[in-house]
Amino acid sequence: MSYKELAKNLIDQIPDSKMYYIVAYLQGAAVPDEIPNAETIASMDELESGGGTLFTGSSEDLFAELMEG
Repeated sequence: MSYKELAKNLIDQIPDSKMYYIVAYLQGAAVPDEIPNAETIASMDELESGGGTLFTGSSEDLFAELMEG
């Protein structure tokens, strides 16, 4: 029996009062892993190589800086 078949069989044994938790978990597990696009990968490589700008202030400071430039 596959894991998918086992899961389907177990779901039939779960009482309705607990299905909310199971559905919430399954929704999270069903989201595909996102693969970063080329621009994001290039940005991460730049930071790892010592380039780029790493911002460490608050979000308020970040938006203030963005509005200046």
